[in-house]
Amino acid sequence: MRHDTLRLPASTAPSEARRGRGATANPTGRYEAARRETFADGWEPDAPAPLRTEVRPERTASVIARNTSPDIPFDRSLNPYRGCEHGCIYCYARPTHAYLGLSPGLDFESRLFTKPEAAQVLARELAAPGYRPETIALGTATDPYQPIEREHRLTRAVLKVLADARHPVGITTKSDLVLRDLDLLAPMAERNLVLVAISLPTLDPRLSRHLDPRAPRPDRRLAAMRALSAAGVPVMVNVSPVIPGLTDHEVEALLEAARAHGASRIGHALLRLPGEVKDLVADWFTEHYPERKERAFALLRQSRGGRENDSRFGHRFRGEGPYAEMIGQRVRLAGRRLGYTFGRMALNTQEFRPPGAQLALF
Repeated sequence: MRHDTLRLPASTAPSEARRGRGATANPTGRYEAARRETFADGWEPDAPAPLRTEVRPERTASVIARNTSPDIPFDRSLNPYRGCEHGCIYCYARPTHAYLGLSPGLDFESRLFTKPEAAQVLARELAAPGYRPETIALGTATDPYQPIEREHRLTRAVLKVLADARHPVGITTKSDLVLRDLDLLAPMAERNLVLVAISLPTLDPRLSRHLDPRAPRPDRRLAAMRALSAAGVPVMVNVSPVIPGLTDHEVEALLEAARAHGASRIGHALLRLPGEVKDLVADWFTEHYPERKERAFALLRQSRGGRENDSRFGHRFRGEGPYAEMIGQRVRLAGRRLGYTFGRMALNTQEFRPPGAQLALF
């Protein structure tokens, strides 16, 4: 039985058990034959155990994913992890956990998967006859610098392969853990091989604790921008997502703060609610900001053709209509005033050397 719409209870786990998590619920994946629902039977412990993160390895024959979307400036991406412990309630990748028989809710941020052979598989793909280099986007679905990267170091291993091959990469993250890899990123930047985008939807630390509870605070993300820029690594600020009625008033302040900390390029996107994300976000608003829920969803529907989500190419990131156009205009005006550079940054594809290729002797 397929569930096209999931109506979530106020929560599926006591708040004490899910402390530090983004989702308030753990709805059954849409491909499951039965639906589970939590209810109180009187036998719950007085202090439920906190929800712990589980990490499992998975084998993969390929790590470069291809796309033909006209909405994004790259045709290939790589994600060393499935699921993301940062727990961003708005994450558009949450529905992908349903393909694994898991929930896009709490499972997405607590039941994670690693690709231990990602670097080796990547090297093999880059060395394949006929491969042509273009920028690989690292971290398009899950954050490559989420907390488990400290132990597993898969992102660093992938970056090492790309650095050795002189292959261009665009990194998207919320974490200042990216600074650990400055020894790789700075030399790559000298060859115009890397751009780092830091996602920053709010400057409010209290709001951030609810939106993306296990990601670094906004001030630490700004500090990461400053350190990257000082090392010569170009930095983009992703004002994403812009959440109507909740974070939209911060657009100019976010751009000013990021510019002051070294960001030179801008990205922005309106909140997207694909699949189960719609009901997860609605339940999140009910728990944390009930007085703002109605306005937020009304403005989203205004920008999505009367629906909460619009998956059409050309509309899914920016939206349409007066509200979406106003947000875009504010970003453009503030960006010009602050001296940001607009447009895609062309990275270097001319120095690529396939892994294992014999270098010419001079």
